[in-house]
Amino acid sequence: MTRVSPPRAPVSPARRPVISRARWNPWTLLLLVPLVALLTPLYNRIEPRLLGVPFFYWAQLAGLLFGVVCTLIVVRKTRREYVVTDRPDLLDVDHLDEGAWR
Repeated sequence: MTRVSPPRAPVSPARRPVISRARWNPWTLLLLVPLVALLTPLYNRIEPRLLGVPFFYWAQLAGLLFGVVCTLIVVRKTRREYVVTDRPDLLDVDHLDEGAWR
């Protein structure tokens, strides 16, 4: 027996949430902070050394790890944002069940 999902009722424009088309979030500003690592004059020196490794190398590694942490924070804080448009989905459940996407 084939199961078919019920048709979706269109949401009236009056009941749709008003959401800006731009995906702006203040957390995305945190992605600008790792760009400081591109400013070579800030870390273009040898001293201080960390376990014998010159500052130039371990500062780049620390900047890389800091960039990963910043990106992870932004992803976690913006994960639940959904884009709502007035256009229907290109593929609904019935099309996916029937294999029409191929």
